[in-house]
Amino acid sequence: MLLLRSGVTSALVGCLVLTACASWSVDPPPPAYDVRSATVVADHALPPVSPVLIGAVNDRVNAAIAATNHNAALPQVTLTIRLSDVRKGRSFNQDRNSAKVDIDAASLDGGAVIAMASFDMATTAPDHATADELMAEDIAARIRAIFSLNTPRLAN
Repeated sequence: MLLLRSGVTSALVGCLVLTACASWSVDPPPPAYDVRSATVVADHALPPVSPVLIGAVNDRVNAAIAATNHNAALPQVTLTIRLSDVRKGRSFNQDRNSAKVDIDAASLDGGAVIAMASFDMATTAPDHATADELMAEDIAARIRAIFSLNTPRLAN
């Protein structure tokens, strides 16, 4: 009888766990802003931020904005993306790269900042030549997720 109760109890616990997991939503949250453009800048830092990194982030974010359907009912904003504390070639293997990213969303109707976001990111790139491209893609992916932007199609 004790064995039967423990089997029933574990089955009940298993059902509760599966029910809890089923209630998780996989849909992304609806967009809160209609992003119209983005500008990427770098803080004055030593060593200076690579122009390749700045350009790659700018191209990727603006391509995502172009691939996103615009909703006139949402507040229209423009993004200012600031890269700061960019460090490359850290760790024992000199393959760890990191950056701090600050984003301001300014209203097109008056220029007032209506939203801000900030995050730190880190990548591992064993080849120094690809470090900027990997960092740019990681930064752009986080921005796409934060502002509900579509991922652009790959070029032919």
